[in-house]
Amino acid sequence: MPEQVGSDPRTRTTPGRWRVLGVAPGMLLYQVRCVVEDPGWHGPAQDLGHRVFLGRSGVSLRRLNGQLSVVDATSVLLTRPGDEMYAAHPLGDGDVYTCLELSPELLGERPDTDRWLGRRGWDGSVDERLDLEHRMLVARAAAGLDRFEFTERVHRFLGRLLAASPVGAGEPGAEIERAVRRRPATLAAHRRLADRAREVLAASDSRLGLTDVAAQVGCSPHHLSRVFQRVTGQSLTAYRNRLRVRSLLDVLADGDGPPLGEVAATYGFADQAHLTRVVREQVGHPPARLRRLFAAGEADLDAA
Repeated sequence: MPEQVGSDPRTRTTPGRWRVLGVAPGMLLYQVRCVVEDPGWHGPAQDLGHRVFLGRSGVSLRRLNGQLSVVDATSVLLTRPGDEMYAAHPLGDGDVYTCLELSPELLGERPDTDRWLGRRGWDGSVDERLDLEHRMLVARAAAGLDRFEFTERVHRFLGRLLAASPVGAGEPGAEIERAVRRRPATLAAHRRLADRAREVLAASDSRLGLTDVAAQVGCSPHHLSRVFQRVTGQSLTAYRNRLRVRSLLDVLADGDGPPLGEVAATYGFADQAHLTRVVREQVGHPPARLRRLFAAGEADLDAA
């Protein structure tokens, strides 16, 4: 999405270049490159709500609820309603951060809701693995993710982020694993849930979001994503991509089929580039080449 320049119109913040990376029910992901006109303190940024701030590059200062801290590429901040934040950029322009805004309703559906909603904010740092996951999420979102995959990736990231914070309790999904070991009936229920999700996805027109699927099967998006991964060994996004690619192969085999941009929109891809990436990952060839191979009557795609 195109960049916008200026302060966040909802709060009094340092001016910056804002780029929205992804939007889904209850979540907003964007990147900010600060444009510093005055290196002194700016704020307060009030009504922060539930947000995750992740440092990308540069060095700045932050004062959260009166507590001063240095912000760099390893920094992470979790805020909650009522927090008050000031920021300063003594070294000038160029500081970059990622922000993820979350609604209380979305957090209230997660199994770790108490640790999100019933806690103070956390100002700390992330390790290299979590930082890489953060940057991969940004890169994939910037390249073009549909709302379904974006939602699932964000829910996974939130679980791992919480596990890495001082209030985390083991690896994400540990509660599910322990429940399954204690009660075999839980595993049977998880299998039924995964099967139901497969039915919903198979019967959909590829336009349902993760939140929609979760609503139809009667659970939260986070729980559905975790259970599906454990039962099937693949993410909901991967499974849906398999279904979508199989459906659109028939379209690609039709010599008079629509343009690829139209195919991408019909099957719920973010854009043609997203379609191309997913098809290549699934079958080893981009859609334009598959069309040529189908037209030439190639029987052996690997040989081709």
